[in-house]
Amino acid sequence: MRILLLNGPNLGRLGVRQPEIYGRTTLAEVVERARAHAAARDCELADFQSNHEGALIDRLEALDFDAVVINPGALGHTSHALADAIAGVERPAVEVHLSDVRAREPWRRQLVLEQVVIGQVIGRGWPGYLDAIDLLVERRGR
Repeated sequence: MRILLLNGPNLGRLGVRQPEIYGRTTLAEVVERARAHAAARDCELADFQSNHEGALIDRLEALDFDAVVINPGALGHTSHALADAIAGVERPAVEVHLSDVRAREPWRRQLVLEQVVIGQVIGRGWPGYLDAIDLLVERRGR
């Protein structure tokens, strides 16, 4: 299975930006760990990060993957366009949020992608990416 790991706005600064909330693990470290985790499950992992909604949608529309792990950042609370794109590619997707967004500011509690993903991993820090990969692998085995 080919998994696309998408990361949205501000995630390129993981490890530096608000480490008390998001941790000290960098995005490069997350990708390295996720790639190794996927490989151990006979999956390939491609990664892409952008601060631009349209670039994330363009990457989804490349359709060179079987499943998606996405941390949309703040776009997860606002982007109906991203939700439409995920629905439109017709590939299973799992949404990841490092922090427990449901226990934070009220505007973070709405998750626009909820209706178009097969699962969500929320508040588990960087290991949540690994959990998302496992959900996709489990689904493939059904």
